[in-house]
Amino acid sequence: MRMPSAISIFVVWLLIFVAAVPLLARADEPPARPVKLIFDTDMGNDIDDALALGVIHALQSRGECELLAVTLSKDNDLAAPFVDLVNTFYGRGQIPLGVVRKGKTPEDSRYLTDTVKASDNGQPRYPRKLQTGKDAPEAVGLLRQTLVAQPDRSVSLVVVGFSTNILRLLDSPADQHSPLTGKELVTRKVRLLSMMAGMFSEKNQVKEYNVFIDSPAAQRVFVEWPTPLVASGFEIGLAIKFPASSIERDFGYVKHHPLKQAYELYQKMPYDRETWDLTSVLFAVRPNHGYFGLSSAGRIRVDAQDVTQFDAADGGQQQYLTVTAEQIARVREALIQLASQPPANR
Repeated sequence: MRMPSAISIFVVWLLIFVAAVPLLARADEPPARPVKLIFDTDMGNDIDDALALGVIHALQSRGECELLAVTLSKDNDLAAPFVDLVNTFYGRGQIPLGVVRKGKTPEDSRYLTDTVKASDNGQPRYPRKLQTGKDAPEAVGLLRQTLVAQPDRSVSLVVVGFSTNILRLLDSPADQHSPLTGKELVTRKVRLLSMMAGMFSEKNQVKEYNVFIDSPAAQRVFVEWPTPLVASGFEIGLAIKFPASSIERDFGYVKHHPLKQAYELYQKMPYDRETWDLTSVLFAVRPNHGYFGLSSAGRIRVDAQDVTQFDAADGGQQQYLTVTAEQIARVREALIQLASQPPANR
């Protein structure tokens, strides 16, 4: 009998190893259509979260994504009802919602309060199922349940608030939904984490809100996240503003529009608002449309002053978005069209 050579044994073991390790998608490679999306948001702290949700619904109506679940990292009882009424307005009130427990920023938001409580002739202006966030399940359990049901390496996770929920997901143990730990589940199911977080401009670096509000969580997520991660930094949304003229002109296809009402409540009109959260959604669903550039590969870290830093490194799985003047114009036009697109059921 001929004995196998050392080289052939090595090749066999290499093939076994490669087969056992999940293949990770590149951040900018075309995902399967429709993109399976989870949206984690601090809805209520800024109006860009609400516009980003409208963009997701428009992309789903176009067959480009499927919103699997929405989780809230803002610990306010009206955040989930607001998301519920927006989803219902777009004809998708069945989308599961999960909320953070003992999270950050419990403060009230005028656009949450006044939009949720708006009424006409004694009836709610915007129908919804949830009366309070207490009626919704906890976010991490919903994230695990949602991920388990999806094909491997298929989910794009868009996080436009704090890292609270996704760190708790990484730390979660096996449960009734899966025998896998949270990190194992993420490695198997998530193809991309698209985050609005940090700042990567070479000058005027500042503490970015989504990072420093829960800095310990952000620090660990950047260190421990096991799949490709792309950050849309503060400078991207700052360069691309959503125009008040669109709010005034393009949402009038119904008498009352929850996004228009919320936008008008957030600040005194007219004002143009930065598109921070919208850019993370757009990249997650259309990564290969040329809307943005990408940095080199490397690792993101949070320094002692809660400012994000980027270290280029071969084999790194983390990048951040860049944008040119020409791309700014294209992205602004796309976001205006998507955010103001009428629901498919109207």
